[in-house]
Amino acid sequence: MAASAAQLFAREGLRGIGVDHIGASVGASTRTLYKHFGSRDGLVIAALESRHAAFMALLQHDDAAIGTVESLFDTLEQWSNEFGASGCLLLRAGNEYRGANDDIVALVRGQKAAFFKEITRRVKHALGHDDPLLSSQIWILFEGATAIASLDNTAVIGAARAAAASLMAHGGKRSEA
Repeated sequence: MAASAAQLFAREGLRGIGVDHIGASVGASTRTLYKHFGSRDGLVIAALESRHAAFMALLQHDDAAIGTVESLFDTLEQWSNEFGASGCLLLRAGNEYRGANDDIVALVRGQKAAFFKEITRRVKHALGHDDPLLSSQIWILFEGATAIASLDNTAVIGAARAAAASLMAHGGKRSEA
């Protein structure tokens, strides 16, 4: 149910749709949703957890390119092709629930921190040392590509991948200087 709800939230938004519509869309009664998730916000939390876990699992699944920064963008492209390029559900949830539900905002921050940690790990693996600035630049490229791809321009993901590769090459040279 949570994964189906995540797809619905990605298409239609989070706070603007009613529980009855959510239930009908995921094939469950309102009572069933409340029984399993406690509240509408409980379902949102479960949906965000499901979505984040699925994306992070997809990142780890690419054994041939594991540890590369460029494969982050390959995964984003695969995700966009499979689920649609509707922007980052986590960032949307963080914005929609700011001031309304601190638990959801904290969850989003934690999930974004986990993703940034993955970027940092990949940068360190490629360079042989930490580079917080480069990790932040890669993260900005990734998040920007995610946002722009939602405007029906998934080609930007390839451009962001190329920019990340260029930054990585420069970062490696900078560390030798």
